[in-house]
Amino acid sequence: MEIRVKCRCGEEECSEWAIVELQGVVETQASFQGSIQNLEIGRLCHSDSSQGTYTFTVGYHELAGSKVTLKKPLLVLKKLQFDEVLGKATELEVVGIIRTKILFKTRPKPLISGTN
Repeated sequence: MEIRVKCRCGEEECSEWAIVELQGVVETQASFQGSIQNLEIGRLCHSDSSQGTYTFTVGYHELAGSKVTLKKPLLVLKKLQFDEVLGKATELEVVGIIRTKILFKTRPKPLISGTN
């Protein structure tokens, strides 16, 4: 089976994407289980003072991370299917390219603490 990869990078600029890598598990509340599409889980901020430093705030927790360049870039692909006379053809379209990831490898810092 032949799968064609279509790229319009010469015609228009390919979107730059980044991976956000977290350690552990991100869980949603039971009320959001059916509708997690477009669910905002936190706020990602880039520090102006130092390049490559990011903070990610999820609820009452804050994570500190850094920008890391990937050894090999990754492509973000979109699958397109066409019905042709002799069968179905599959084609992949390049949507973006990933060259970096934002790595959060430390434990989250609590933003508020409980008082007794």
